Amino acid sequence: MTDKNRCTNEIEPSQRYGTIGPMGRAGLTALFLVWSWAGVRAQEPADLLTQARVLYNEGRFEAAVDAAERARVTPALVDRADLIAARAFLERYRETVAIKDLTSARDRLRRINPQSFDARERAEFIVGLGETLYFDGSFGAAADLLQLVLEGGSSTLDPEARERVLDWWAIAVDREAWTKSFAEQQVFYERIRDRMRGELNVRPESPTAGYWAASAARSQGDINGAWDAAEAGWVRAVLAKDRGAQLRAALDQIMLLAIVPERARALGQSEEELRLMWEQFKELWKED
Repeated sequence: MTDKNRCTNEIEPSQRYGTIGPMGRAGLTALFLVWSWAGVRAQEPADLLTQARVLYNEGRFEAAVDAAERARVTPALVDRADLIAARAFLERYRETVAIKDLTSARDRLRRINPQSFDARERAEFIVGLGETLYFDGSFGAAADLLQLVLEGGSSTLDPEARERVLDWWAIAVDREAWTKSFAEQQVFYERIRDRMRGELNVRPESPTAGYWAASAARSQGDINGAWDAAEAGWVRAVLAKDRGAQLRAALDQIMLLAIVPERARALGQSEEELRLMWEQFKELWKED
């Protein structure tokens, strides 16, 4: 699909979920995973490392880098300290878009030896590599790495972490598709749709899968499929922890900005008529 075929009000990743999407700032941890670090080896003097993790989770990224740098003077902590520092630099890059932060993150990821990492640390390391590739514009490579984490098994990711990685993966595939012709894009968006179907089969409460099921169908030009996916997502959204508040906001946005006007053109209907249909549908499923 060429740029002129895409909706002129294309929804940016940061607008999709608010606090869910990995490009957002809410939740402080964004892409990277807030895993329990209780399994840190007891023999390690982990006070500074623990401090670095706490600071990172509080969003105090500069302080987290400082603590991680002090922790890495202990040989046993070098790689884990670099992992935390890399995470913090990537979060800072997201806030500042300062190339030096991205470079610092890449430098630390590059020098890490992950051989001693457990399964979760290895997954977090791979996600960091994928995020860095994404910021570098290597969207296809980023998607390939993130896919490894998604297919690593349920023991590797908790549900919230999986949501973030799944969304990042879909965004990376979407951005790679933008560089292709319309015919070539079909493969990319079918890939997204297939994965979201699989996710929903296992986790019907997934807001990320609910959103991308509609978004990828729309990007393929399957406007009726996108409409159906949006309606299904709206009804199914109550399975989520927030009873669908964030997913429904995202679906409402893509419906009004993209699916409604594109379906109106395809079917020769007025946008006003389709908006009314959507509002009537939402009213039917409004919570008391």
